[in-house]
Amino acid sequence: MEHTVVERELELRLILSPERSIPVPARLSYRSDDPYAVHIMFHINSESPVNWTFARDLLVEGVFRPCGQGDVRVWPTKVDGRSVVLMALSSPDGDALLEAPIPQVSAWLERTLRAVPPGTEGGQLGIDDALDQLLAQ
Repeated sequence: MEHTVVERELELRLILSPERSIPVPARLSYRSDDPYAVHIMFHINSESPVNWTFARDLLVEGVFRPCGQGDVRVWPTKVDGRSVVLMALSSPDGDALLEAPIPQVSAWLERTLRAVPPGTEGGQLGIDDALDQLLAQ
């Protein structure tokens, strides 16, 4: 089975305070062989990039309304007239608040939804085929 990969590099902003943020190069990645997840790699050109993985549905919903709890929370807002999505990430190593432009994130999400439409993710995993083979024995 051939798998699809949908990637996009973009610049996020790491919010340090209400008045200060710094650019963070990032890569959004989606793989049809891991159909429920999105992957974000920060500091993509550094020696120690940081990877985060969370539910694609969380990012899809977060573009429209606040969602998530615990380690990942996502919500849309406006900053200086621009539509952005904020991602609050928490880990034992620390917390980060990142800002991403909604138009670029939405365009990338649309590509992932075309690759694997909502509700068809389970079929990408081959679970039904494996179960059929197991029961046929």
